[in-house]
Amino acid sequence: MTDGVVTAVRLASLGGAVCFVLGLHLMNSPATARRGNQVSAFGMAVALAAVFVEVAHGGTMSAARWLVLLAGILVGSAAGLYSARTVPMTSMPQLVSLFNAVGGGAAALIAIADYDHDPRVSAGTATATVLDVLIGGITFSGSLLAAAKLQGYWSGSISPPGGRLISAALFLVAVGSGIAVIAGAHSLPILLIVVIAALGLGVFMVLPIGGADMPVVISLLNAFTGTAVAMAGFVLQNATLTIAGALVGASGGILTKLMADAMNRSVVNIVAGGFGTGAVGIETGADAGSGVRPIAVDDVALQLAYAQKVIIVPGYGLAAAQAQHEVRELASLLESRGVDVSYAIHPVAGRMPGHMNVLLAEADVPYDQLKEMDDVNPEFDRTDVALVIGANDVTNPAARRPGNAVSGMPILDVDHARSIIVLKRSMASGYAGIDNELYSDPKTSMFFTDAKKGLADLVAATKTLVA
Repeated sequence: MTDGVVTAVRLASLGGAVCFVLGLHLMNSPATARRGNQVSAFGMAVALAAVFVEVAHGGTMSAARWLVLLAGILVGSAAGLYSARTVPMTSMPQLVSLFNAVGGGAAALIAIADYDHDPRVSAGTATATVLDVLIGGITFSGSLLAAAKLQGYWSGSISPPGGRLISAALFLVAVGSGIAVIAGAHSLPILLIVVIAALGLGVFMVLPIGGADMPVVISLLNAFTGTAVAMAGFVLQNATLTIAGALVGASGGILTKLMADAMNRSVVNIVAGGFGTGAVGIETGADAGSGVRPIAVDDVALQLAYAQKVIIVPGYGLAAAQAQHEVRELASLLESRGVDVSYAIHPVAGRMPGHMNVLLAEADVPYDQLKEMDDVNPEFDRTDVALVIGANDVTNPAARRPGNAVSGMPILDVDHARSIIVLKRSMASGYAGIDNELYSDPKTSMFFTDAKKGLADLVAATKTLVA
């Protein structure tokens, strides 16, 4: 390549990396998130154009290689466009998991191909290669299993006998084989042993995790994907890949720590696996016990319609029932009567970090009505009705006392409201596996129903009773 082409390629790569940084900054707010995606996409287009120019002037491309490259671009673009247009917002966690798998797997394949192509690999490149295939392999298998769980193909947590011992053995095999590669034993079969061990580690890491705990797992796997891509950048000596991967890995790591804190867990617990068991407990409202007061739909409608201030607390149950449009319709109806309506968003509400915000935004809920936990908690004291939809452990007052599974976990102060209505299918507990003390609070009424059907019934009852 001429000096002019080299300079242009480097400047374009730098411009793409700058766009990634700016795009990530804009994604910090829902109001500018769309623009952030656009800036990041533009940066990726610039980076890809730079790669095309570099490859075209490298003198190594044949007609067959160009055909394979273009075919891959067309297939990948078609798959991405199809997913963006057809996958519903409620299935976005599954899609993110699949994208994590694709990113981690692609990064690992890049490292394997480069290692096989170059028999004289430096110790630094060999280290990046081993880390790439190890992290990428864990991400690939773990993300595929997470997507299957989120889609309902594989439900609940599974703790196979000796699972932790198997994980430890796989880790030792991966580390031992990796050390051999870094030490200079250039052998593709040894590197493939690292890959196989990594794939097994990904499976055994995600297997014990219950469905309600997936927000932290998805965030962790997203951080793994970014780290694997950054390692691929070191292998290929591509600054754009390194910067993009480092941004994803760092932001995913920070988000994982925030999610873990919100669930009163440590990151070590998450990596070890099995801290959550999914929903367990009593399955019907009839067995709720003497401390629980069921309520009829008409009574709920009247309380909401004649309240001055209502805070809606959406949770996992709302996301699972895909009831975001129904809750928006109910809120609009209440607002038309002069009721002050807002939404309390816990950091781990929904099925992945930020899922509840995106889910409600998809139903055209105004951004200014979505309030984070620290901002909304002081408002519960002057709230007439708190409507809890499918949220469980994040509203449990037991978190304020030591000695139980949710002790110390930051919660929404729902019990401070004058009246609490919990819309829930049953008395089943959340990931912590303990009863929610909010349900037996004298101010709490339980509306046992599916979120989607119950909200639709509430809209109909409100229109009928207060027309």
